[in-house]
Amino acid sequence: MFRVLRTLGLALGLLGGAIAAQGPEFAQQYSQRLGGTVDELRRVVATFEKDAAETGNTREGAVDRLRRNQDALVVRRGEAARDDIERLRGLTEQQQALASAGGPFGRLATLISNPDMALARATYQDYQPAVPTTADGLIAGFLGFLATWGGWRVLSDLVRRLNPRREAAA
Repeated sequence: MFRVLRTLGLALGLLGGAIAAQGPEFAQQYSQRLGGTVDELRRVVATFEKDAAETGNTREGAVDRLRRNQDALVVRRGEAARDDIERLRGLTEQQQALASAGGPFGRLATLISNPDMALARATYQDYQPAVPTTADGLIAGFLGFLATWGGWRVLSDLVRRLNPRREAAA
C-alpha cells in the first residue's frame, strides 16, 4: 500500500509542477498580447495626433474640442480618443514594468499586481499550455512539484499516524 501512496504522491507532484509552470507561461503570453495591443494603440494615437496637427491643434486641444462639440457622435469620438491615449499610457507603463521585472517570478508578480483585465481575459481565452523551457517556467514547475509532493507526504503521514491500527497490523 505504501508503494501505491508513494507513486500517487509522485504523480501528484508532477501534476502540480506542470500546473505551476503555466504561471510564467501565462505571463509570457500576456506580455506578447500586451505588445501587440500597445503597438496598435500607438498607431491609433499617432494617427489622431497627425490629424490634430494637420488641423492646427495639439493632441489635448483636439480631444477637448471633440468633447465640447454639440454633436453626440463627435463627443463620443473625443471620449474614445481620450480613453485610447490614457490606455496607451497605462499599458506602456505596464510593458516597461514587465520588461524590468527581476527574479524568476518578477513578470508573474508584476502581472498579478496590476493586470489589464480585458487583456488578461483575452489571454486566458486564447491561452495555450506549454512545456516550460525558460528559467522561470522550470523553477515554477520544480517549486510546484515540491509543494504538491510535500503536501501529499505530510497528508499521508498524518493519516497514517491518526490510524494506528493499520500501522500495527503492518
